[in-house]
Amino acid sequence: MADYDPGPSAAFAAHFAAHPDLGSKKSLFWHSWGPIFYRGRLDGSARLLCIASDPGPTERIACRSLVGDAGQRVQGFLRKLGLTRSYVLVNAHAFALFPSKGAAGESLLRANGALKTWRNQLYDLLKTSSVQAIVAFGGQAQVAVEQWPGRGSTPVFEVPHPSARNAAALARGWREAIPQLRALVTPDPDGSTAEANYDAGIKESDYAPIPRQDLPWGLPAFIGDDAWGRRARPRHNNCVSRPGSDLKHKLVIMSPK
Repeated sequence: MADYDPGPSAAFAAHFAAHPDLGSKKSLFWHSWGPIFYRGRLDGSARLLCIASDPGPTERIACRSLVGDAGQRVQGFLRKLGLTRSYVLVNAHAFALFPSKGAAGESLLRANGALKTWRNQLYDLLKTSSVQAIVAFGGQAQVAVEQWPGRGSTPVFEVPHPSARNAAALARGWREAIPQLRALVTPDPDGSTAEANYDAGIKESDYAPIPRQDLPWGLPAFIGDDAWGRRARPRHNNCVSRPGSDLKHKLVIMSPK
């Protein structure tokens, strides 16, 4: 496998390009930065489909889903399942949702219309015969999966979002899901399911860097691995942030010293 992601196939690129206009719902999102669609395998080889909420600042720079602190927690989750590549990660919303608009975001997910149709068609494209389970991280994702008829009888696991404020509940929810998923999802040949399950909280050892094969060519090496920031004082969990002076139009990228 190449050590970078060459991008989507023509079929997926066409579907991504057909994302409906947000119209009057633009006020719910950081829409000026554009959408982010996926991370992982689009070739039908994914055995686990993961759905989270929406992209953040690091995702905008990487042009892939779940790359920042939350993504590195999810990568640790995948590692505990023995998955090194056979997964695909998408979101309920392709655009970054303002945190204060969570309830409106859930209402939008339930609304019949072009957005729901487009989202369900995307999930249908992703849920090939190889997919053995679906994980919905957090409330927005869980609503999106609930509204998706194509999920069929595929086992769905509803777990806390990786950025959940209640660390104990997050670790508990993920800890309960791991053995059930290990029983369903075939690990990759170079993966291992022998790694310790979660304890009372999320530790540094529960994180994993984003594989370069999931990212576009040419990104700096520190994108997708914020271990240096978590060790820093003061600590910062993401190398990309939105400055309070201009939340809608600026991003700040910090590199290791």
